[in-house]
Amino acid sequence: MSLNEQFLPAFLEEVVGDRFGRYSKYIIQDRAIPDVRDGLKPVQRRILYAMYDSGNTPDKPYRKSAKTVGDVMGNYHPHGDSSIYEGMVRMAQPWKLGHTLVDGHGNWGSMDDDPAAAMRYTEARLSSIAMELLRDIEKRTVLFKDNFDNTTKEPVVLPARYPNLLVNGVSGISSGFATEIPPHNLREVIDACIAIMKDSNLSLTDLMAIMKGPDFPTGGIIMGEEGIRDAYSTGRGRIHLRSKTAVEELRGGKKMIVVTEIPYQVVKSRLVTAMENIRLEKKVDGIAEVRDESGREGLRIVIELKKDADADGILAYLFKKTDLQVTYNFNMVAIVNKAPRQLGVKEILDAYIAHQKEVVTFRTQYELDKAEDRAHVLEGLVKALNILDEVIAAIKASKNRGDAQNNLVEKFGFSERQADAILTLQLYRLTNLEINSLQKELDEIAKRVQYLRSILDSERKLLKVIQDELLEIREKFGIDRRSEIRGEVEELKVGLEVMVSAEDVLVAISRDGYVKRTSRLSFTRSGGETDAAGVKEGDVIRHLLECNTIDSLLVFTRKGSYYMLPVYQIPEFKWKDAGTAIVNVIPIPKDDGIVAVIPVRDIQQSNQSLFFFTRKGQVKRTELKDYATNRSTAIAACKVADGDEVIQVQLTQGEGHLLLISRQAFAIRFPASEVNLMGRVAGGVRGMQLKDGDELAAALEAGPDDEGEILVISDLGYAKRSLLADYPVQGRGGKGVTTFEFKEGKRVKPNGSQLVGAWYSKKPRELTALLSGGGQQRFLTEKTPIEDRKSIGRALVQVDKNDAVTQLFPRVEASQDQ
Repeated sequence: MSLNEQFLPAFLEEVVGDRFGRYSKYIIQDRAIPDVRDGLKPVQRRILYAMYDSGNTPDKPYRKSAKTVGDVMGNYHPHGDSSIYEGMVRMAQPWKLGHTLVDGHGNWGSMDDDPAAAMRYTEARLSSIAMELLRDIEKRTVLFKDNFDNTTKEPVVLPARYPNLLVNGVSGISSGFATEIPPHNLREVIDACIAIMKDSNLSLTDLMAIMKGPDFPTGGIIMGEEGIRDAYSTGRGRIHLRSKTAVEELRGGKKMIVVTEIPYQVVKSRLVTAMENIRLEKKVDGIAEVRDESGREGLRIVIELKKDADADGILAYLFKKTDLQVTYNFNMVAIVNKAPRQLGVKEILDAYIAHQKEVVTFRTQYELDKAEDRAHVLEGLVKALNILDEVIAAIKASKNRGDAQNNLVEKFGFSERQADAILTLQLYRLTNLEINSLQKELDEIAKRVQYLRSILDSERKLLKVIQDELLEIREKFGIDRRSEIRGEVEELKVGLEVMVSAEDVLVAISRDGYVKRTSRLSFTRSGGETDAAGVKEGDVIRHLLECNTIDSLLVFTRKGSYYMLPVYQIPEFKWKDAGTAIVNVIPIPKDDGIVAVIPVRDIQQSNQSLFFFTRKGQVKRTELKDYATNRSTAIAACKVADGDEVIQVQLTQGEGHLLLISRQAFAIRFPASEVNLMGRVAGGVRGMQLKDGDELAAALEAGPDDEGEILVISDLGYAKRSLLADYPVQGRGGKGVTTFEFKEGKRVKPNGSQLVGAWYSKKPRELTALLSGGGQQRFLTEKTPIEDRKSIGRALVQVDKNDAVTQLFPRVEASQDQ
C-alpha cells in the first residue's frame, strides 16, 4: 500500500461542520441550557446529586467545598474544578437565586462582585429546599445513565418536587442559543402550577392574575406588564427594572437619595462608581457625595445632594444614565426532549407537570411493588402461624436450610420468598401479641396497596397527590414577594436644569453667521458695551439675545427650515472674541441663511404662536409647541413656494394687529386673529395682495389701539414716521394703502426706488441701517420727522452714489444687570 492510499480526501467545510455540529450539540444539551423539568444545567445537577449521594445534607455538619468539587469532578463532570466551583458558588448566593440550593459557610462572594474564597476555605451542604429537588430519587423516579467512565451511574434529571426552572431562573449562553429566565415567587409559581392542573385550558390572563411576574431576590420595581405578557406568551419580552429609592430630608434644606434595592444582577460597587464619576465629571449639577452604607442591616446607597438641588430631576438622570434602572430581556429557552426550545410560561409548567406525573407514577409503582412484596411475605407468615405445628415438624424433618425451604414450598404451597421469610422468623414472633401485630400490619399494607393502585388507575388522584405535595412545599418554603410590579413603564424625563448649571448669558449672532456664548462677567469686564463686541472686519452683530444656559434657541432660515439649538451647546467665548461659524454648531446649508432667532425655555406654552412672513406676502400662524423636537438636524418650519422665502418670524400671542409693508410702499393693517392656526408644515394664507414685481419689505406687530408711529426707510436713506392711526384696519389679503411717496422727475433729487425696512416706534430707539457696501449708520427714531402717510420723507442716512441701504434693525443692546 502506497503512502497516498492511507489517506482519504476530505473537504474542510465538511470536517469543520461535522465537528462543530457535534460540539454545539454537546454544549447545548450538556453544559449551558437547563432541562425544562428540573431547571438545572448538568453541572448543577451533578453537584447536588454528588452532595446528596455523599450524605452532605442539611441535617449533617458542613463539609469542605473542595471535597464536593473533587467528588463531582472524579465521578461525573471531568471538566476542571473551576467550572464546578463556580456553579456551586452561584447556587449559594442569595442575591443570584430566589432560593439557594447550596447552604454555604464562609466567604461566598458579595453583591460587589467580590469573588468567593478558594474552595479549600469554604464549606457547604445542601439547603433544605434542595432536598425537595432530590426527594424520592432512590425510588426509581428518574432514569439514570452511565457516567463518563462507566464506573457509576448519574441521574438524567432530578425528581424536582417544585418548578425550579421558574422559581430560581437561569442564565446561560451556548452555541447559537442563549437563555435568560428570571426568578419567580415560589408561592405564585406553585399556585399557577396547581391552577393549570385543575384547568388545562387556563388563559394567559388568568395565569397572570396568579403569577404576576418575576420576583427577583434583590427586590426592586418591575415596570412593563406588556413585556411580561409577551414573555409569558412567547418566551421573549422586555421589562424595566428600577431600584427602590426614597428622598430624605437633611438639616439645612439639603436632601439625600437613599437606594435600598438595586436591579437583579447589577454589581453594586460598579453602580456606586458610576454615580461617583457623574459627580466628579459634573455631568449633573447638584450631587455633593455618593457613599455606600451597606452593612448587616442590608443594602443602602446614599446620594447626598447640594442645597436646593432638584432631587427628582437628579434621580431621573441617574435612572437614565446608570444601572439604577436597567432593561431585562426574557429569553426563555430550555431543553425539551433533548432539544432546545423557546417556551412560554404555560408550556414550561405543562412540561413540569408531565414530569411530575412520571415521577409520582414511578414512585407509586416502586412503593406498590415494595408494599405487595411485603404483603406477600406477611400473608405467608400469617398462614404459617396458623399451621405452626405442621410447619415446625416439616422444618425439623428437613436435612438443611435449602431442604427446609423446598419442603415448605412443596408441602404447604408457600412461595420461595415466603418460605425464606418463615425460616428467618425469630422465635419471639410466635407470641400472641406478635401474631396480632402481623395481622394488623397485613391489613394496613392491604389498604396501602389499594391506595397506591387507585393512584395509578386514576389521573385525578395522581394530580391530587402532586398538588398536595406542592402545597406542603409552598407552606414550608414560601416567602413574600420581594419585587414590586407596576403595569406601565414610567417615561424618564430629565430636565435640562439637572445636567446644565443655570447661568444667564449673552448669545451673539453676526450678519456673516458667527455665533458665540458669553458670560455676563466677560461682558462686564469688557466694559459692558455692545459696541466692544469682537467681530470680523466688516461684520456686525445682528442678533443679541439675553438668555440662560437652560434655554434653547429656535433658529429659522430663509428656506423655511428651523433648528433647535440648546444654549449650553453654543461654544463659549470672551466678549471680544469673534466666535465660531454657526455651521460648526448647526448644519445650515451654504445657500440658506438665518432670518430669526427666538429664545424659548418652555416650548409647550399653549398661548404662544409663531407668525411667519414670506417675501411674496404669505402669512402663517402655528402654535409654538408644534416646534418641540429633540433632533439637531434641519426640520421643516413652513412650506415655502418656489421663488419665495421667509423674511421674518415673530413670537406673539396673536392679540394685536399685523402691519405688512411692501417695497413699492404699500401697507396693510389687519387683526392677527384673522390668521388661523395651521400645522407646522403648512404654507400659510395671503396676507397682502402685491402688484407684479412687488414684494414684502417688512412685517410689524402693532397693538390693537392706535398708539405709536410707523417708521419706514428707502434704499437711498430717506425716512419718516407716520401715525399708526393713519393706517386703517382692513381685512387680510387686500392691496393696502400708500405709506411713502417716491419723487420722480429729471430735475428732482430722488428719495429712493423702494422701501427696505420699517419699525414700529412707541419709545425712542437707536436703529442701525446696513449699506450694500458693508458700512452701517445709526440714527435715533426720535430724529425721524413725523409726516403724513403719503409724504416723501427726509434724508437720515448718508448714502454714496453707488451705495444703498439694504437692511434696518435695532441696535443690539444688553441690560447692565448681572
